[in-house]
Amino acid sequence: MTDAPPTPGIHHVTCIAGDPQRNMDFWVETLGLRLVKRSINQDDPGTYHFFFADAEGTPGTSMTFFPWEDMRQGKVGSGQVSRTAFRVPEGSLDYWEDRFDEYGVDYDERVERFGETVLPFSDPDGLPVELVAVAVPADDPTVPWTEFVPEEHAIRGFHSVTLWLADPDPTEELLGTMGFEEVGTEQAQGDTPGDERTRFAASGPIGKYVDVLPTIQGGRQGHGTVHHVAFQTPTDDDQQAMRSAVRSRGLQPTQQIDRHWFRSVYFREHGGVLFELATSEPGYTSDEPLDDLGGRLVLPGTFEDRREEIEAGLTDVTVPRAETADADD
Repeated sequence: MTDAPPTPGIHHVTCIAGDPQRNMDFWVETLGLRLVKRSINQDDPGTYHFFFADAEGTPGTSMTFFPWEDMRQGKVGSGQVSRTAFRVPEGSLDYWEDRFDEYGVDYDERVERFGETVLPFSDPDGLPVELVAVAVPADDPTVPWTEFVPEEHAIRGFHSVTLWLADPDPTEELLGTMGFEEVGTEQAQGDTPGDERTRFAASGPIGKYVDVLPTIQGGRQGHGTVHHVAFQTPTDDDQQAMRSAVRSRGLQPTQQIDRHWFRSVYFREHGGVLFELATSEPGYTSDEPLDDLGGRLVLPGTFEDRREEIEAGLTDVTVPRAETADADD
């Protein structure tokens, strides 16, 4: 073990999509998340980077996407995040099944996992996602976005990610180094190929669980797969301590990289999953007022000097609005 402050849990999850408008429509209108940032992939500025979150972009709530339109379809396999799960209030899964029927969303039978009810489904690119019914406490830090989904059913940040790994042991030891505690093991259910699912819990209120499943099933990155999972290291000091702790496990984390809304360190864990450490500050309101989050294309740093060129290369997208959707009914 190390002296690094334990991570509170997941900061964000970044995935690969295909058509950007289809991605936008699904995550905003169908699932009811707020577009809190419309930007570009800072390593590939010809590609959008969308951030969908709660009403305020609270750490632990943002699902982000690179819509690489020309990339092939992906396949979930070993060395990947196989499923991303979100919390929803207890009693809301009937609402979600009805909504999925209305919007033509592909979903599976509910399963029970560690005493909680889970509704698995897929987004339009085939990305495996889950809703987990939980008791949301009165002091929960998330702020539901209610433009399309009422508060009593709205998604309330991350519940967990599931990792598929050929050899889980080194990753499980790493999770311990990061401050996760093993809290249970049970027989795997559904479409997961492993025999046993092991759950690890962080210290925070949202995005606190990482589940590990053994599998040697091959996969490939592409549409419908997770690119990386980011964990909260709230301050620079927290991040530097965690970076040192990760290095002590024989891994090779990058230097800190300024991502404009947070500062990041990246590394591949032992099983091949790309992990990120992300700070809480400065946050999504550092360059847009809260009321206007996602309202314009934000080009961080020197990319602003290339706005005309960058905008010309991006597909036009329209952010769904409730009043527009109502008018179309």
